[in-house]
Amino acid sequence: MRGLCVNTKRIKKFVGGQAVIEGVMMRGPIYTATAVREPEGTIVVQRGATTSIQDKYPILKKPFLRGCVALYESLVIGMKALTFSAKAAGEEEEEMSNSEIAITMVLSTIFAIAVFLALPTYAVKFIPGIENNHVILNLLEGVIRLALFLLYIWAIGRTKDIQRVFQYHGAEHKAIHAYENNLPLTVENVRAQTRLHARCGTNFLLVVMVVSIFVFAFLGWPNVWERIISRVLLMPVVAGIAYEFIRLAGRSENGFVKALVKPGLLLQYMTTREPEDDQIEVAIRALEEVRPPEEVAYEDSTV
Repeated sequence: MRGLCVNTKRIKKFVGGQAVIEGVMMRGPIYTATAVREPEGTIVVQRGATTSIQDKYPILKKPFLRGCVALYESLVIGMKALTFSAKAAGEEEEEMSNSEIAITMVLSTIFAIAVFLALPTYAVKFIPGIENNHVILNLLEGVIRLALFLLYIWAIGRTKDIQRVFQYHGAEHKAIHAYENNLPLTVENVRAQTRLHARCGTNFLLVVMVVSIFVFAFLGWPNVWERIISRVLLMPVVAGIAYEFIRLAGRSENGFVKALVKPGLLLQYMTTREPEDDQIEVAIRALEEVRPPEEVAYEDSTV
């Protein structure tokens, strides 16, 4: 006679995060939490259920589609975490409303399109001797876009406030490494980890820049407005490809994949800083609020 028994096994769930003002946001499979150190030194936490439009429309979990969804949801969740952290850290009187968040996201998108899409495709026409080589024009446009991105990261990283955010970014990575290595979440264990992580958003943005060079390279060279529109319309395709690569990089031990992700890891030396112990404590608190159960029940048919 066949029976049914219930066993347990350890299933490691991915946890992602983001540095915010004087704090860290962590997103797990069940909960999303933002931990912020208030001016008087206490840590305040905002926690809620992790939800996704993918739960309602499973087709959005398919490869390449899930990257676009993940990018959009990360922007929305990240903006809400930032507004909470700004209030908790004493920099804002109140949190932004949903309409204010939407307006901010629209303005940020317009800025990104202007700087990283419109400016490179307009500036490349001033390079002499390549007017009739559409492939070279597109490739050089991509190189200019990448250079502007690196310059932007370098410039904001020189401000004092952003340097503290980058310290929390480092604390976030270190805490996640400790969790993924099955270590107790203590300050000592977390501090010993590397501040670089293959699944970092910095990696994702760099991959987006590189992938866009190849995707846009064979589009021809229409007028400037058609070029801008075509690049905006193709960004979901670029984001989908980049997301799948970052997802692979976070799981793979393949040497070739590790070599491809190396530039993104090196770039994180610009977007992270070594955190202080009190910043590590905030990252640990956020992670503890969202870490999923390590023992997950599953059914196993046995004789």
